[in-house]
Amino acid sequence: MQNTTENRKITYREALKQGLREALQNDERVFLMGEDVGRYGGAFAVSKGFLQEFGEDRIMDTPLSEAGFVGAGIGSAIAGMKPIIELMTINFSLLAMDQIVNNAATLSHMSGGQINVPIVIRIGCGIGRQLAAQHSHSWEPLYAHIPGLIVLSVGTHEDARNMLRTALQSPDPVLLFEYTAMLNLEKEINTETSPVNINASKIIREGKDVTLITYGSGVYKCLDAASDLATMGIDAEVIDLRVLRPLDEETFLASVSKTHRAIIVEEAWRSISISSEVSSRIMEKVFYELDAPVERLCGVEVPIPYPAHLEEASIPQKNDIINAVKKMIHHD
Repeated sequence: MQNTTENRKITYREALKQGLREALQNDERVFLMGEDVGRYGGAFAVSKGFLQEFGEDRIMDTPLSEAGFVGAGIGSAIAGMKPIIELMTINFSLLAMDQIVNNAATLSHMSGGQINVPIVIRIGCGIGRQLAAQHSHSWEPLYAHIPGLIVLSVGTHEDARNMLRTALQSPDPVLLFEYTAMLNLEKEINTETSPVNINASKIIREGKDVTLITYGSGVYKCLDAASDLATMGIDAEVIDLRVLRPLDEETFLASVSKTHRAIIVEEAWRSISISSEVSSRIMEKVFYELDAPVERLCGVEVPIPYPAHLEEASIPQKNDIINAVKKMIHHD
């Protein structure tokens, strides 16, 4: 039989849109709810045209009340629906923190497993579009701290296209972090959908000299850095964590045992972060495999500045990664 699949270049925004449309087409219980998702087409145009395509019963514009519509989503999930809730930015998610932490994350435990909350909450996240301190941060570590939640980071176009499909199959609440700085970024992906294992991280470039562990907007930066390092004779392995809770430690521990060096890259602030946890697990479980101390490249611990040059300086960039790897290899 002839293979009809092909690769096509699309934006991160279009990949998200394809995944969302497929979810709505495949299950009538699925609906989208959030601020401006309908008539406006979504704050980032991900749901543009969906109101006309699926109707008001499935594409619901809400008041500016995150606690209200997240709570409504939790109730509908308990009642047997499959809600997808869109929170415009991660900063606004704090207004729904009580619903997410005290209700969605706890109900299965408090009911002895009798009540599940199969809700998916999509959250605009990350830094890089001059949205300043109240509209752009990387607060995934806040949610990765909470038992009862599944916390996923959409760091590639493939995951933007396919991860929602798997997330909707979970009986437990799933937070999907989508990165606004990547919306217009084009990459080539296969047109055929494929399931995403939301229990495992992914090695997206194999190497033998150093392990670069990252997620979200750091994925493509690490891949670009690895390509440049290869021209210098340094073979870097790149791991996209993808699943921030529950953290898949087996993949990065095995990689570090192979390369004997690790650099963790994330936009979130350094203190009490995902990189803190990953570094601790490496030190606890494969310390004697290391040829150099674990290093972390993280966001500068300030509210995100508005000016473009300061915003860029506040988070790790490709050259920072390259320089850190060269210093670590040279130190050896």
